Amino acid sequence: QVQLVESGGGLVQAGGSLRLSCVASGRTFSNYNMGWFRQAPGKERDFVAAINWIGGRTYYADYVKGRFTVSRDNAMNAVCLQMNNLQPEDTAVYYCGADRAPAYSSNWRPNEYWGQGTRVTVSS
Repeated sequence: QVQLVESGGGLVQAGGSLRLSCVASGRTFSNYNMGWFRQAPGKERDFVAAINWIGGRTYYADYVKGRFTVSRDNAMNAVCLQMNNLQPEDTAVYYCGADRAPAYSSNWRPNEYWGQGTRVTVSS
């Protein structure tokens, strides 16, 4: 069993930055491919970014390319999402997910584990 705990959300003005972290515990983290998703009120949970265990290849949704960066620290059992130039439309609850199946595109969706989410609010 893997437990994922996100942190780093908060309130920020448009143009600002936040860094989200997701720490995994419970079993071997390094075999898992990790990703970030977000869900705005009344909307579906959408893909944001993913990073694979093998090779560290990354994938991004078009609407965050050039602004967000996903990275992982296997020694710390953590995956991070650096979010720059945040805009009001980025307001959502951000979730971390993990799956042994790798990502090959932005269509990846983890089926094994999810965190509880961290809220990001961007004011205009």
